[in-house]
Amino acid sequence: MKIAIFPGSFDPITNGHIDLVRRFAPLFDKIIVAVGVNSAKKGLFSVEQRIKWLEEVFENDPIIDVGQFKGLTVNYCKQEGAKYLIRGLRNASDFDYEKTISQLNNIIGDNVETLFFISKPEYSHISSTIVREIIKGKGDISTFVPEFMAEEIYETI
Repeated sequence: MKIAIFPGSFDPITNGHIDLVRRFAPLFDKIIVAVGVNSAKKGLFSVEQRIKWLEEVFENDPIIDVGQFKGLTVNYCKQEGAKYLIRGLRNASDFDYEKTISQLNNIIGDNVETLFFISKPEYSHISSTIVREIIKGKGDISTFVPEFMAEEIYETI
């Protein structure tokens, strides 16, 4: 069974993330979209909220599971039996950063391979960081996240 992990903070998940997962789906038997929990970082949304949104987004995708982990991503890969990490690249800065991480993961992760997809142009400007700033500024995020999430977020700000 070919299992891939798509790790991230997903604070919040964006339409760009969703597009990547769905584009990768035909290549794998199972994809786990996993929230990496970093106790040193305070997210805008709780881990529980992020998990809930992920489960709602992918509820009709039978090969996509949602998980969470602490510590090294490669250790989570071993735990789940995954030999692949999937990542999206929006620009050259993403590539430089992700290339280094993928090489380290391959060395310490017992040959875990990282696969990259280039973000579609319509999503290449979207990041969770930017979406969080728009939320904090009470701006319109409806084109960056799923509609149901935008509605829930608007109710809380």
